[in-house]
Amino acid sequence: MNHAEIAAKKFDKGYNCAQSVVSGFADELGDTVGPAFLAAHGFGGGMGRRQEVCGAVTGGIIVLGLLYGRGEGDCREKQDAAYAKVRRLMESFERRHGTVVCGKLLDGCVLTTPEGQALYGERNLKAKCLSFVKDAAQILDEVIAGEGGTMDKHG
Repeated sequence: MNHAEIAAKKFDKGYNCAQSVVSGFADELGDTVGPAFLAAHGFGGGMGRRQEVCGAVTGGIIVLGLLYGRGEGDCREKQDAAYAKVRRLMESFERRHGTVVCGKLLDGCVLTTPEGQALYGERNLKAKCLSFVKDAAQILDEVIAGEGGTMDKHG
């Protein structure tokens, strides 16, 4: 099963978009996946259902941070390289969907209201979100494979 399929299964089980993408990369994240899964919780629905940046995208950013982020004592170039990967993820998602903004992706459905929650169900927007989760995971695979197809997590 690939990363996008694993993420989709997690989303189908009722976990949010950000958590699902993080879970999809458990094999890459190792023992950091548990804390990352918990940290991703607040990013669902475009950050606490505020419908800012899509949770599937922010889940991908969390994965990139864990794999490539600049840690204590790391060089500045590592930060720049990690930021470039984040931009590639976001730009690729935006090319596919026109935006990374959750509210726009969901055609203005307001998730913080009872009416918006009902509309989410009536319009079957969960299926749309599922496609965003799959796409974000697929794009993330492409970004990770990036230069030469190797994962230089600790360089």
